[in-house]
Amino acid sequence: MRILGIETSCDETGIAIYDEEQGILSHRLYSQIKVHADYGGVVPELASRDHVRKTIPLVKEVLADAKLTPQDLDGVAYTAGPGLVGALLVGCSIGRSLAYGWDLPAVPVHHMEGHLLAPMLEETPPEFPFVALLVSGGHTMLVRVDGIGEYEMLGESVDDAAGEAFDKTAKLLGLDYPGGPVLAKMAEQGTKGRFKFPRPMTDRPGLDFSFSGLKTFAANTIHKEVHEGLSAEQLAQTHADIAYAFQEAVVDTLSIKCKRALEHCGLNRLVIAGGVSANTSLREKLAVTAQKLGGNVFYPRPEFCTDNGAMIAYAGMQRLKAGVFADLTFKAKPRWPLDTLPPVKS
Repeated sequence: MRILGIETSCDETGIAIYDEEQGILSHRLYSQIKVHADYGGVVPELASRDHVRKTIPLVKEVLADAKLTPQDLDGVAYTAGPGLVGALLVGCSIGRSLAYGWDLPAVPVHHMEGHLLAPMLEETPPEFPFVALLVSGGHTMLVRVDGIGEYEMLGESVDDAAGEAFDKTAKLLGLDYPGGPVLAKMAEQGTKGRFKFPRPMTDRPGLDFSFSGLKTFAANTIHKEVHEGLSAEQLAQTHADIAYAFQEAVVDTLSIKCKRALEHCGLNRLVIAGGVSANTSLREKLAVTAQKLGGNVFYPRPEFCTDNGAMIAYAGMQRLKAGVFADLTFKAKPRWPLDTLPPVKS
């Protein structure tokens, strides 16, 4: 079986074709960073318009690259939520229309299930059960995973997601959008120990997260430490030291919560996915955390960490095989709890 995957939940248009036996046959990703950079963040209306322009040309590209026609496909999967409602509606309407025109089943996919299952695209996928840390610009959550659709929410952010806190702190440091990856790069030049940031909500029981206070702490530190009298070199080093301390606090917080979640579930397999899972410092820290518990950490390759069509195609294939598909209507779900998905029985 082969399926086309369409991802348009935010500011990246991702298209891919997944074959049940051969894996990913072709994938394309168009990022809207240049579209939104002048505004310092995603402008929903501009995002929707860009998806309208890019989705069909990218579908044609992946079909041509895989040397396939629509008649070679067995279904069309599209992200139905969560995400920006306008952007989701573009993918939903195009995906459902293509499925109707090609006489194929249409499969609505949960965006975070796509991220959660992205490591299954690697040569050494994790076995069930495991604990998953889903960490991106819009979500930070810990989930116990016993199978596809068998999800137990363990904890989530009560305010800013980790990726959102990265981007907002980067903006405070004067970095361009999207600032998270740039802040992580800047942190490599930082001095360990100059600044000490709090590890929010780690001094109390539970697995929920909170990063808005950490962002405020960063803002106060920047205001206190950055003075007009600093030379350009001193200012750059101070910014790097603050970036280091901020990243270290986020990574430590995520690691502490992951260790708690693994111990709570009696498991030692950890999956990390979502845009922030590409962060090298986070990967290294969580690898140590899992190893101390006698286990391993699994994650997708960097190109499949951010939003992409490959993860939607894979998740869509699992749902299609289980007989899950949409009728002639379609619905975008900007809010869609992950643990409301039905399980897929093998």
